[in-house]
Amino acid sequence: MKDFNEIIRQYAVKIEALSEMARTSTIIDPIYYTKYDVKKGLRDIDGKGVLAGLTEISDIQSSKVDESGKSVPCEGQLFYRGYSIEDLVGGFMQDGRFGFEETAYLLLFGKLPSGSELCEFRTLLSDFMTLPESFVRDIIMKAPSNDMMNVLARSVLTLYSYDDRADDITIPNVMRQCLQLIAQFPLISVYGYQVYCHYHNSGSLIIHNSNSSLSIAENILHLLRPDSNFSPLEAKLLDLCLVLHAEHGGGNNSSFTTHVVSSSGTDTYSTIAASLGSLKGPRHGGANIKVVKMFEDMRANLKDTKDDTIREYLNKLLDREAFDRAGLIYGMGHAVYSISDPRANILSRFAKKLAEEKGADKEYALYEKVERLAPEVIGERRRIYKGVSANIDFYSGFVYSMLGLPVELFTPLFAISRMVGWSAHRIEELSNNGKIIRPGYISVAEEKEYVPLGKR
Repeated sequence: MKDFNEIIRQYAVKIEALSEMARTSTIIDPIYYTKYDVKKGLRDIDGKGVLAGLTEISDIQSSKVDESGKSVPCEGQLFYRGYSIEDLVGGFMQDGRFGFEETAYLLLFGKLPSGSELCEFRTLLSDFMTLPESFVRDIIMKAPSNDMMNVLARSVLTLYSYDDRADDITIPNVMRQCLQLIAQFPLISVYGYQVYCHYHNSGSLIIHNSNSSLSIAENILHLLRPDSNFSPLEAKLLDLCLVLHAEHGGGNNSSFTTHVVSSSGTDTYSTIAASLGSLKGPRHGGANIKVVKMFEDMRANLKDTKDDTIREYLNKLLDREAFDRAGLIYGMGHAVYSISDPRANILSRFAKKLAEEKGADKEYALYEKVERLAPEVIGERRRIYKGVSANIDFYSGFVYSMLGLPVELFTPLFAISRMVGWSAHRIEELSNNGKIIRPGYISVAEEKEYVPLGKR
């Protein structure tokens, strides 16, 4: 039998030719999008999303109606179940508490927990923070991947086999499955990374058990670090990141994926695997990695950090002459927010505190300058229909770097957090027993007369 890689090499040229044939057969003239009023990307030209559903889980506000009745941009606001994200963060930060478990309770059950309810919920998640017997050895340690999102997706699909009621989509069973996955994601992500380091980087294989006395944020640092040590500020800032990433409306790519796949009536594990596939994309969950690498390139190429020097580099980014030559300033702009992203505003304040603790003041100052200058540069160069501001990805990668978190875990951390939002959206979709989601597409292909094989 031929080696699999040998077969791939044998057909490489042929596949390339077939690929080009397929590509050229699927190019659609942009004029058709205007002709048929198709909202490419399910968004209007001004970035407003096409209304495709209703939700009670969260709300994003980026505009308000002025006295004349005209919609105008405003400072961005984010609400979880009707509560301002600023108020929620201010509440647990003022009390010196961790907020992710409280946020999860709110998003899942629609109300803020009492002290006793929160304590019971934390205990439940702690008890669920375990994996089936031999799962780490048989699943995570075999065929290790250099992409932790693939480890997560593969593990989630495999957990289906360990669930006697995997296909039961009644709400109590789906809730049980979701709570288990919320608790298991940190274990799968960190263990997957430790195995990757061991097999690919010849590092020591360190597998800590979870600690029931710790919060989810604390457990992530405990599981990841060889000595399990971390400062209170480190844990609280990671907890804040989890809170800010937990949910962002039903229209974001991965949450919409959750709704679409759930509407088909499929199982929880298949649904979450699909959502993970969406989040993995660099246009979605992988954006903060791009920001970190962009700043690494910036520091390597700047002769100083004066405004004019930074402007020059930002213009080179837009001209496709710097970094990855994609023509983008990563971390700037958002599909919904215009004047400001409230998550970025919150995170920047706390990032400054961590930068002071870590001696990274100069790095933070560079981020501040880019945040101030980038909108000006973009506004001078490009026609934009709404304002441009820093989004949460702009600061989250910087925070993760200061926490000593490896780049390989940046997107899985997003998934750990967003698993809460996906769970809430899945339960919302199933509870409302809606129709299968099936948007319309218009074919612009010409009708053709069939030609028999012998005459082609």
